[in-house]
Amino acid sequence: MNLPTILEPRRKCESALVQLRLGATKPMADWLREHLFGHVLPFWERYSLDAQGGILTCLNDAGEIISTDKWLWSQWRAVWVFSRIYNEIDRDLRWLNHAIRIADFCTRTGWDEQAKGWVLVVSRDGKVLRGCESTYVDAFAVYGLTELYRATRNDDTRQLACKTADAAMRKLSHPHDTIPHFPYPIPRGTKPHGIPMLWSLSLAELGHALQDEKYLTAAAQLSDNIFHDFYRPSRDLCLELVQADGREYSPPAGTAVVPGHVIEDMWFQVHVAKLTRRQPVDIEEMLRLVLRHLKLGWDLNQGGGILLAVDADGRESVGWSFADTKLWWPHTEALYATLLGARRTGRPAFLEWYERLWRLCLDHYVDWKHGEWRQKLDRSLAPLNGVIALPVKDPFHLPRSLILQIELLEKGL
Repeated sequence: MNLPTILEPRRKCESALVQLRLGATKPMADWLREHLFGHVLPFWERYSLDAQGGILTCLNDAGEIISTDKWLWSQWRAVWVFSRIYNEIDRDLRWLNHAIRIADFCTRTGWDEQAKGWVLVVSRDGKVLRGCESTYVDAFAVYGLTELYRATRNDDTRQLACKTADAAMRKLSHPHDTIPHFPYPIPRGTKPHGIPMLWSLSLAELGHALQDEKYLTAAAQLSDNIFHDFYRPSRDLCLELVQADGREYSPPAGTAVVPGHVIEDMWFQVHVAKLTRRQPVDIEEMLRLVLRHLKLGWDLNQGGGILLAVDADGRESVGWSFADTKLWWPHTEALYATLLGARRTGRPAFLEWYERLWRLCLDHYVDWKHGEWRQKLDRSLAPLNGVIALPVKDPFHLPRSLILQIELLEKGL
């Protein structure tokens, strides 16, 4: 993309941000739609859709295939994205058809009846390569199936979502260090923030879609757990790992804070409170924690951006892999969370952060040449090529953020 072509969308975004500050939401919503449908989704339709079923997500930022392995983690997240686009912002059947095709591939290849869960990785043609290694695959399956059910009202889809959720809820009653938890190791006698974080949202979405109190109650209990055990009032932050009884775990693992996770989780909990009609703390307190962790993770020394992880006590050695990287996903989550905070509270600080984040992302993350965004940057904001957590680039954090921002600006809270 040549310089004039790059400058035009940047100018539109800058203008939309100015108008948003003055109270006009339509220009920003329009820009977000252009970015989603004109810059992000074409990347996935061009490089990812696979005639053998599902999508290819082991891609580099140029869209080149690194591996044809299909991670069901990514497949189910794409089901959510395409279903949500159809449900909320564009009723073109093309989006729904993408979701159905991906879900059909997962259903044909990924359920392990013995383990009562979804496998982690299959080959291009659907042979299982890695089994049920992560509760998060199950959570993303419930999340995607719920959104697909909202679009289709297909009873098989509803039953599969419930089957997955019911099996997972039985597993969640066990000590969390016994639950498959790829890609993060869980020390014996501890429990991770990620389990109540993701399952609270997935179960709340399912319970709300079905008006089923069983799932809504479970979601509310998991939400309570986040604020009771992982939020530390004396530190005013959320830890990623605590002991099974909620006491702090020893450093460095026990003092690791992942700001992007907390920012993402706080908007999750705003949604969970709305869906369940219960809230463990005031919503404005949840949103305050967005700002707290955004400030905590923002790198003041090397050009800005959100560090992947920091130590709660300021140690240089952080108990989290790749702590000093600046990945795309915390920034996409922070964009939605700060816009939500701005619309919910009217506090100028949220909109100031929203503008700062967009300017950083336009400069460093948006891939003006290939489409989509660069997913991994080092601390100096230079591109990285190595694997961090999963060897995938999938259509989820970025399109979901854009979708939810559009919904918020066009439909309100």
